[in-house]
This record gives sequence, structure tokens and C-alpha cells, in this order.
Amino acid sequence: MTAMSNETLLREDICRFGRSLFERGLTPGSSGNISVRLDDGGWLVTPTNASLGFLEPAKLSRLDSRGQLVSGDAPTKEVPLHTALYDTRGTARAIVHLHSTHSVALSMLPEIDPRAALPPMTAYYLMKCGATALVPYYRPGDPAVADAIKGLAGRYSSVLLANHGPVVAGDTLEAAVFATEELEETAKLYLLLRGMNPRYLSPEQVKDLVKVFGVTLPEHGHGH
Repeated sequence: MTAMSNETLLREDICRFGRSLFERGLTPGSSGNISVRLDDGGWLVTPTNASLGFLEPAKLSRLDSRGQLVSGDAPTKEVPLHTALYDTRGTARAIVHLHSTHSVALSMLPEIDPRAALPPMTAYYLMKCGATALVPYYRPGDPAVADAIKGLAGRYSSVLLANHGPVVAGDTLEAAVFATEELEETAKLYLLLRGMNPRYLSPEQVKDLVKVFGVTLPEHGHGH
């Protein structure tokens, strides 16, 4: 497949996944953004003030390897956030950032551990997300959020921005979308079970998942 035809497919995939996320209420209005790295070091990203439900392949922002706009509409103001995650997470090829309700709600709870925003609730959460870091609140587009992401040193593919929403990286766009959805569903489970003393996966069960499925957890990633 040529680089051009591959880019054409990726543009269509961004629009298709964006529409799916929007239609299921996972990111309302013009919130959220998606990016994909290209083989030449540049990347595609959704434009600023664009609804993920109504994206057009030709209007997606095409950036070069330095993050400068090459073609398409003006990019999302969250470009520094995406850049920081790509720069520190070498395996990342796609990033999804949403304002999904349950993940945002989770990010606002006082008991959340910044090193592991969720306990080990399900096998699929661990397999797709690993552990989820929580970074402090910064206004949208603030360059300081990029510094906070860089401070995680690439240990996390799944991050919650306090009072804002999830940012999830994957080695493909599909993987990033599926992991973001898993994070949202696990956040929903946590909120449903909060205060009910639920049974989480034991340390032995977590170790088994790490061994069998190659799950990568940061140090202290699940100390619950």
C-alpha cells in the first residue's frame, strides 16, 4: 500500500470512529479530538471546534513532524497534549481524547490515586488500559498540561485530565478507541459500585494477567 493510499484510509478511519464515539454520546458537541501518526513522522488530527460526529476526511489537519500545519483546517488547540504523549510514549501511533461523562466524573473524585485512577476491576480494563494516571486540572490548551504528560515519562498509555477527560494512546487507532471505551465503562462501574465495598481482582489475579497477556503496569500501578 502506498503512503498516500494509507493516509486516505486513516482519514476515513478517523471520521468513522469519531462518528461512532459521537453518536453513542461519548463526547458531546465539538468536544474531543483524535490524532494518528503517519509513517513520515507527521500526523493527522481533528480540527479545532469540530464535532467528532461530522468530520470530513479532506478537512482533517495534516501536520508535519514539527507539528506545523501543512494542509486542512486549523488543528485542535490540544496539539501540545498529543505531542507530549507521542514524544514520551514511543509505541503510540494514535491518540483519542474525549469528554466522556463517567471518566470526567471519576477525575473529580477526592479519593482518586494519581498513580492508578481506577482499581483493578476487570481483566479487560487491565489488558487494554493498564493503569490510568490522573494529572491535575489545567485549562484546555494550556501548554502546562503537556509538561504534566511529559512528567509521566511514557509509563502510561491511559491518562485522565482532572475535570476534563481521558487521553488514551494506542499502537493503532482502533486500539486507542477500544481502550478509551474500556476506560469509560470501567469508570462507570466504579461510580455504580462506589461505597459498596466491591470485590476487585486480587494481586495474584493481576500477576496472572501480566504474565499471560503481557500487561504492562507502571510501578505502583495497582496498589489497591
